[in-house]
Amino acid sequence: MPATRLKIFISSVQKEFAQARRDLKAFLLGDAVLHRFISEVFLFEELPAKDRRADDVYLEEVERCDVYLGLFGYEYGYEDQNGVSPTEREYDHATRHKKTRLIYVWGTDEKKRAPKMRQLVGKASSQLIRRRVEDASALTAEVYASLVDHLDGMGAL
Repeated sequence: MPATRLKIFISSVQKEFAQARRDLKAFLLGDAVLHRFISEVFLFEELPAKDRRADDVYLEEVERCDVYLGLFGYEYGYEDQNGVSPTEREYDHATRHKKTRLIYVWGTDEKKRAPKMRQLVGKASSQLIRRRVEDASALTAEVYASLVDHLDGMGAL
């Protein structure tokens, strides 16, 4: 086994991407090449009930990850008392902790995108190269290309 074993944190509005999140995890752990380099794919919805605050748990998991994989769609999601969604909190936390951030923007109809999600996409676009995807197969292809590039840049391939 290679020495490089990545922990990947998948971030998105859970309700909007319930199936895509599960499918992406299955792809990452099942791909003949990638599974050799990935030790864990974190999905918040797979955690058992705990006596801990949800935001503490997901921010701790962002800190533990090597790669933050953000899937930004049309919905902004639940907002906390400060008007910030978990997806944006996770993105900001990954940025503060200098995690590798891979961002995929789902869809092209900007009129349908929630205003705060448009702002989050704009924030990410000003900080890094992101990719636009329109379906699950495009997402899989873009994630694969990004991770192969990342692993190559690390000297793991």
